[in-house]
Amino acid sequence: MRATPIKLTRRPLFGALLLGAASVLAYAPLGWFPLIWVTLGGLFALLCAAAGSGSGGGMRAGAALGGAFGAGFFLAGVSWVYVSLSVFGGMPAPVAALATLLFCFVLALFPALAGALFVHLAPPSAAARALLFAALWTLDEWLRGWVFTGFPWLAAGYSQAPPSPLAGFAPLFGVYGVSLLTAFGAALGAAWLRQRWSVPAAASGGTRRALLPALCIVGLLGGGALLREVRWTVAEGEPLSVALLQGNIPQDMKWRPEKFADSLRVYYRLALEHPAQLTVLPETALPAFLDQVPGEYLDELKKLALRRDGDLLFGIAVGDGERYANAAVSLGASPMQRYAKSHLVPFGEFVPPGFAWFLAMAQIPMSDFTPGATTQPPLAIAGQRVAVNICYEDVFGEEIIRALPAASLLVNVSNVAWFGDSLAPAQHLQIAQMRALEAGRMMLRATNTGMTAIVGADGRALSVLPPFTRGALTGEVRGYAGATPYVRWGNWPAVLGALLVVGACGAFRLFARRRRR
Repeated sequence: MRATPIKLTRRPLFGALLLGAASVLAYAPLGWFPLIWVTLGGLFALLCAAAGSGSGGGMRAGAALGGAFGAGFFLAGVSWVYVSLSVFGGMPAPVAALATLLFCFVLALFPALAGALFVHLAPPSAAARALLFAALWTLDEWLRGWVFTGFPWLAAGYSQAPPSPLAGFAPLFGVYGVSLLTAFGAALGAAWLRQRWSVPAAASGGTRRALLPALCIVGLLGGGALLREVRWTVAEGEPLSVALLQGNIPQDMKWRPEKFADSLRVYYRLALEHPAQLTVLPETALPAFLDQVPGEYLDELKKLALRRDGDLLFGIAVGDGERYANAAVSLGASPMQRYAKSHLVPFGEFVPPGFAWFLAMAQIPMSDFTPGATTQPPLAIAGQRVAVNICYEDVFGEEIIRALPAASLLVNVSNVAWFGDSLAPAQHLQIAQMRALEAGRMMLRATNTGMTAIVGADGRALSVLPPFTRGALTGEVRGYAGATPYVRWGNWPAVLGALLVVGACGAFRLFARRRRR
């Protein structure tokens, strides 16, 4: 396959920027999941054209195209960070805007690196190029998910949560495996449309070869749809009644001392009016340290849980005076237990060395937590083995499966009021859908302002409480037993597969170079 060289002009860069921004429409809340096949396919076509412009200049063009795509993608998709810094964090608006721009541009470095490597390693075959593009895109997302503690938000695979057929691959390969297949299908589609196959359609057998990309895409979609019917885990035990409480307390009011009693009353009233075997309150629902909450109030919460011989789980800070953790604590028929958040958010929950000035400027309460243990056993509450994760933790699939297959139920407690009425709450729910699919477990989400939801083991959001409303989401759920392939192997099949593809393309390029010499 030969590519027509392109010059690094404004037109392809602007096109890449628009493609990146448009990709956000593939994610929640709109969820136009086929759109990302189009946008990634467009980026692939631009990179293929850049691959013909020579080694050095071509790599620079590839980096610029990937970076432009990433800039549009993250500026459109995660600029809600500005809301937490300025509106609720108290940072001056110009400084918050600059910090948000820098954050998005740093994230754009990852697709820039993928673009540069693609142009440098691009093999002549269209199929091989599609594989290389998918592998590099997957490795770009994987690196972004752990460098500097990781920010795997908006991985391509998340856009393929149900109802996308590709969601069927999530229990096998996880979100990065779905990203790989999404990028591969997008690249194949672009190659097919551009008619860049080695044998022209008019030649003998050319028509069949021209149809190969379309057949591969149909195979991917059909295979995913069939896998959606496979049940990797089985329900166990009797149905469990749950009540997920959403207090809808404004973030700018939550930590005011004069509003503390109001918060206690709101959640007590909601729990009183919605009895259940398992009642879940959001992250830091009680805005104080555990030892600062009146003992009588905790006793009353326990009594509410005992009405159904069940348990109540609430988010609160726990500490010993010098160190404190973001935790979830249980009360009720089972012995009191707690989970402490282990994966903390940089700047929001801990301050990296050298950034104390940022903490002083942002004025974020409870922003220097101590992480909990990396591995913590599930909580034995309400007759279930509950794997608790707090807010941002559920974006890390390989960390969620640490509690599996022992855990029978996943519970996430969050406070995304920090991001206001933005894309973040809906995007976070979509991430939870992928976690449920990977684990083969139901996921319960209790949030302060939304999206409070019950997610089925098949990744479908079964019921969702309207955001920015006060109420309780009630229903019946089941615990699950067994292990999906992803629970057993984690991200390694997808990552190693991507590394093998990149390594093979690198070896081919080296061999071809030596042969020319």
